[in-house]
Amino acid sequence: MTATLIWILVALVAIGLYLSWTAGRLDRLHARIDAARAALDAQLLRRASVAQELATSGVLDPAASIVLYEAAHAARQAEEEQREVAESELSQALRAVFAEPQQVEAVREAPGGEEAARELTEAVRRVPMARRFHNDAVRAARALRRHRKVRWFRLAGHAPFPLAFEMDDEPPAALADRAA
Repeated sequence: MTATLIWILVALVAIGLYLSWTAGRLDRLHARIDAARAALDAQLLRRASVAQELATSGVLDPAASIVLYEAAHAARQAEEEQREVAESELSQALRAVFAEPQQVEAVREAPGGEEAARELTEAVRRVPMARRFHNDAVRAARALRRHRKVRWFRLAGHAPFPLAFEMDDEPPAALADRAA
């Protein structure tokens, strides 16, 4: 009788430790999502800021400046529900403005243009990486949250179900070629 109770107690402690480890793992994944989202937000803000600065610098032709400025401003001011759409529109505006390598070269030839082009190239290169890190963390958390043990024992607590950040982040060809 005593041996049976000890084995039951050992089994319960082992299950408790396993569930605690799983909850800790899920908590670490949620923290990783938060950190990756903060990094993504920083890169998106940097990209929009550089684009807006370039649009107001007078280096681009007026039509390109207006298109780029409005898209960058909309991306910076977008509410969370509209953020993915606004960031995708900024990507499309960047591709439209910098569709030709001659446009990038015109920016480079202007005073301070080399630095502006370099900053924009870095910003457009970093956004897809930050988005990929964020979405990978979301994918891992979702996979763990789908397990029965997580649902049955409510190991996720009240944390919202993680959502991926889906946007068009393809860089302009002229800038992507320059970054390579």
